[in-house]
Amino acid sequence: MAAIKDSVELLGEVGRRIPKLFGIATGVEGLDEMFFSVKIEDGKARKIPLGGFPSRAVVNLTGIPETGKSLMGEQFAIKQASLGYPVCFVTVESPSAFVVQGMRQRALAMEIDWENIEDKIIMVDAASKPTLRENLKTFLDTLEFAIDKYDVKNVVIDSITGLYEAKEMMARGIVREVFNFLKRKGQTALLISQKRSGHEEETAEAAGGYAVSHICDCTIVLGKRLILSKTAESMFKIPIGNIMRTIRIDGCRLCGHDTSTHLLEITELGLVKVGPKLEEIMKR
Repeated sequence: MAAIKDSVELLGEVGRRIPKLFGIATGVEGLDEMFFSVKIEDGKARKIPLGGFPSRAVVNLTGIPETGKSLMGEQFAIKQASLGYPVCFVTVESPSAFVVQGMRQRALAMEIDWENIEDKIIMVDAASKPTLRENLKTFLDTLEFAIDKYDVKNVVIDSITGLYEAKEMMARGIVREVFNFLKRKGQTALLISQKRSGHEEETAEAAGGYAVSHICDCTIVLGKRLILSKTAESMFKIPIGNIMRTIRIDGCRLCGHDTSTHLLEITELGLVKVGPKLEEIMKR
């Protein structure tokens, strides 16, 4: 087999094609500040807040059920739409009408006028169309149609796990094709992935093994635990019987990030926001 010569380039040649790095607002209070870039000032390297997900990143958001993953996906879509950037929201688990019902409540809580965003969020209902879930080519062709027609800049897939149900041996190949497609189309994307019930809550592993986290640019892990003891109550400052939710960025290839585990709060209006670091809480 002949060498593929155009796959070999000097570092400088590749560097001329690097896209500009900037932050894409997440819509989640406290999350934008967890990403940073590095600049040289006065001869020293300094952290510069990025202000959101790194542009054109494909982000894996994983966690067990009821940790806030879908809320984060909806808040991201609503925030970007409110800024005038079209978002394609692919719903794989629940029919689009029910997802939009929740989105409307999220927009009210975020104090964003629904009329200003309803023509900026493009829904792709894979939950109601088995062919979209089961045929990857059809899925990507449909997604490409939506991106091109509406000049989409951001994509949310809730959940990527639903594309390889009952065929987890193929998960890595499916995720890689979706990842490469999103890169080719220049999208900033949030891929929500579900954990198997047997997985440790603290790990980044989702259904399909490490398929998602190993391929994506960034992995965010959400967790939760029920406070059941006086020791846990004293340690985390959360009353017995309440749920403690957490958020952690496991890694990000495109920029720097906060490495601490933070509380993840769900407000009385149903929005998720990043709280203080666990280490700070435990020192109080």
